[in-house]
Amino acid sequence: MDQNRSPVLEALAEYHERGYANFAPPGHKQGLGADDAVRRVLGAEVFRSDVLATGALDDRKSGQKVLEQAQELMADAVGAEQAFFSTCGSSLSVKSAMMAVAAPGESMLIGRDAHKSVIAGLALTGIRPVWVRPRWDRELHLAHPPGPEAYEEAFRQNPDAVGALVTSPSPYGTCSDLKAIAAVCHRRGKPLVVDEAWGAHLPFHDELPTWAMDADADVCVVSIHKMGAGFEQGSVFHLQGDLVDPVRLKESADLLSTTSPNVLLYAAMDGWRRQMVLHGEELLGSALELARSTRAEIDGLPGLRVVEDELLEKEASHDLDRLQIMIDTLEAGISGYQAADWLRAERAINVGLSDHRRILAQLTFADDKTQTDRLVSALADLTRTSLPAPASVVLPDPRELELEQVVLPRKAFFAAQDVVPITESVGRIAAEQVTPYPPGIPAILPGERITAGVVDYLRSGVEAGMVIPDAADPAVQTLRVLHD
Repeated sequence: MDQNRSPVLEALAEYHERGYANFAPPGHKQGLGADDAVRRVLGAEVFRSDVLATGALDDRKSGQKVLEQAQELMADAVGAEQAFFSTCGSSLSVKSAMMAVAAPGESMLIGRDAHKSVIAGLALTGIRPVWVRPRWDRELHLAHPPGPEAYEEAFRQNPDAVGALVTSPSPYGTCSDLKAIAAVCHRRGKPLVVDEAWGAHLPFHDELPTWAMDADADVCVVSIHKMGAGFEQGSVFHLQGDLVDPVRLKESADLLSTTSPNVLLYAAMDGWRRQMVLHGEELLGSALELARSTRAEIDGLPGLRVVEDELLEKEASHDLDRLQIMIDTLEAGISGYQAADWLRAERAINVGLSDHRRILAQLTFADDKTQTDRLVSALADLTRTSLPAPASVVLPDPRELELEQVVLPRKAFFAAQDVVPITESVGRIAAEQVTPYPPGIPAILPGERITAGVVDYLRSGVEAGMVIPDAADPAVQTLRVLHD
C-alpha cells in the first residue's frame, strides 16, 4: 500500500479547501460560536478541524471510505491483518477485545498486573477471571510480568479457559515473553490478547522489544498517545489469525464506543502512522541513543540509581523498553512521591510514574538533548535539596497482597454494600476497586477478600503520598464491602 498517503488528513484538507457551511453538529460551527477566551487557550485550529466523521469528513454513506482506508494502511504498516481505530482510549479497546473472546460466565486467564480498565471489563461482561500472578522482586519491591510457565500451569488447572490476556509492556517498561505465551495459548487453540497500551512504537525499530503481532498474538491494543504522537484517547486494536472473529470484535467495540468520534484523534493517528513508516527507524534510533546517554548521566548523580539490568535477570522480565528510564531514589533518602512533587513544583517537570522509592522518566522521539539536559540538571538540584524524611510504606509479604477472589467482580460491583472503617474491612469482601495511580494496577478488586497486609500497605501509602483516585474514599479511611 502507498504509505505516503494519509486519508484522514487528506479528507480534512479537502474539507477546509471547499469551505463547507454546516447546518449540523458540532454546534460551535468550526469555532465561530466558541468563546474568545476559550479560543485563545485552545487555538482556533482545534475548532476548525473538529468536524463530523460521517456527513462532513466523509459523505453520509461513508462513500469515500476515509476511515476504512486509514485503518487498512495502519494494519499494513505494522503487519497486522486488520486494524480498528478507537477514540475512547485503550480502556475501551481492551474491553472490546475481552468481549470478542469470552462470553459472560466463561473463564479467561488474566495477568493480575492488569490495568484497571481490564477490571472494568470484568464488571461489565461477567467474565470469570483466572488470575495469573506476577513474579515479586523482593530486592526492588516491584512485580515482574508473569512468565509463560505461569500461563501453562493456569491452563492446566483451568482447561475450560477460552483465552488469555497479558499486559506488556508494563508501565515500568518491562515486557513479557509474548512469543512463548502465545505458543502456550495456541497449542490449545486459544487466543492471546495483549494489552500493549505502552507499545505503539514497538513495530518501528528493531532495538525495541518484540511487538505483539510479531510474537503471534491474536489481538493487541495500543495507545497512540502514550509512546506515539497522537492525542489522548487515541487507540488502535490490531487483529490477526482466525481465533478471534473480526465481526464480533467490531461489534463489541461498537457496543462500547461513542457514536460521535473526534476526527482530530483519527487524523493524528493517521498522520503518526505515516510518520513512523517514513521516518520511524531514524526517529526512534535517535531517541534510544538519547536514552542511553541520559541514563548514564542520571546514574552518575549522587543518591540516584538507574534500574536497568536488574529488570532482565533470571526470573525477571523478558525484555525492557529502554525509552522508559526507571530512577531509584532510595539512597538519596527521598521517596518517589517526594521527587515527583519537587520536580513539578520547583522545576516545572512532570514524570510519568512515581512510587515509594522511584520515578520513571518516559522518553519518546519527541525529546531532544535540551529536554533531557533540563531533566538531568533538575535531578542534580534535587539531590542537593534537603527534604523531610519520607514516610515509610508498609510492604508486607507478597502473599498478603495476593488477595483471594471470592466473588466475581461483576457480582461484587452490583451487590448490596456496606461502608466500613478500613480497619474493620479485614476479612470482608471488597465491593470496590482501589487503585494506586499511576500505574493504575488495582491493589484491591471487587470480590476479593481484604487482608491486613493490603490495608497496611494502602494506609501507609496514602500517608507517604500515594494517590488513589478511584476509591470511594480516596483517603482510604473507609472501604466499600459486600453487605454482611
